[in-house]
Amino acid sequence: MALRIDIGGLPPERLRFSVSPLAELTAMLHVLAEPAHHPHLAGWAAGVWARMRPELAERLKEAEFLWRSSRADFLIPARPRPTLAEELDDVDKIDDEAYVTAALVTTCGSHRLHFGAPSPLTDAAARGRALGRAQARGALQEAFAERLLADPAAVRSRVRDTFEQCAEAFFEEAWSGLAAQLASDARVKGDLLRRRGVGAALASVSGAVALAPDGGAIIVDKLQDSATAADGAGVTFLPSVFGRPHLVAVYAPGWRPVVQYPVAEPDSPEPISLETVSLRLEALAHPVRLRLVRTLARGAHTTGELAHAWELTAPEVSRHLAVLRRAGLLTPERHGRYVRYGLNVSDLTALGPDLLAAVLR
Repeated sequence: MALRIDIGGLPPERLRFSVSPLAELTAMLHVLAEPAHHPHLAGWAAGVWARMRPELAERLKEAEFLWRSSRADFLIPARPRPTLAEELDDVDKIDDEAYVTAALVTTCGSHRLHFGAPSPLTDAAARGRALGRAQARGALQEAFAERLLADPAAVRSRVRDTFEQCAEAFFEEAWSGLAAQLASDARVKGDLLRRRGVGAALASVSGAVALAPDGGAIIVDKLQDSATAADGAGVTFLPSVFGRPHLVAVYAPGWRPVVQYPVAEPDSPEPISLETVSLRLEALAHPVRLRLVRTLARGAHTTGELAHAWELTAPEVSRHLAVLRRAGLLTPERHGRYVRYGLNVSDLTALGPDLLAAVLR
């Protein structure tokens, strides 16, 4: 599953690495809405909630659908500005049709909605479909969608005021400590793009972002199979500290594609790919392989030793060990004419402490 961004014929300089205050504020709001996604920021989130004025806390809850499970396109700017105020001014210039459609995408679900014509702002049937989708996601979403469709100007003004209150309450303090870090990351990747080309720059963004073999598209590992095109406008990449571990892509029709990527912590290992995680989970799902893994957790064994321990044939054990090796969970070591297989405990640990505890029990 992937998002494909067509960049065929696009000059490399149209790939832009930049910094966006609004995108980082949106990432912070997501952390506040979903702290379980960001355990390394749990202390920060708890501190912000503890000192937040009740009125602002209520406002964040009423509009959190704009940033909780996905991001409204206008909150991840394709043309970033130096200040949050300037970026909010740009949002104010978006027409109601674009604003409402982008907001309804997040309010009504994670799947991209294409209302087309007529618009839910003017057509009763389209409006009913939008409200029906919002209602299915709960009373708060339904109420927000109703207000948005009834009076877009009032909702837009309230959302902007909420962002401005967030800037005063917690964003400005956090931004002062990380703006230079984000600018440095964007500068390094921009230099890499100029010196070594698109492929190297994309590889430095994330292991989940790559240049297609034909060089005509950017492939982003995302939940849904989707496609969009830069259409000559280019693609914007925004580094984020508060967004880690998420890789966010906005790419609705009419919007320049934007990818907000997590800035790696110093000396942090490269996150493993979803394909590798899938291989490891599938390998461990088989009861025989799980028994073998539990045995190997206690020390390296040969194929013959494992076959004897579990009353299996050597070929059976070899087939199961091959699956575990392809998943990167085993390391073979030759001792004379014998090969012993050891468990890569660190890779198993990365899958979760509960799994490790069950294996080592």
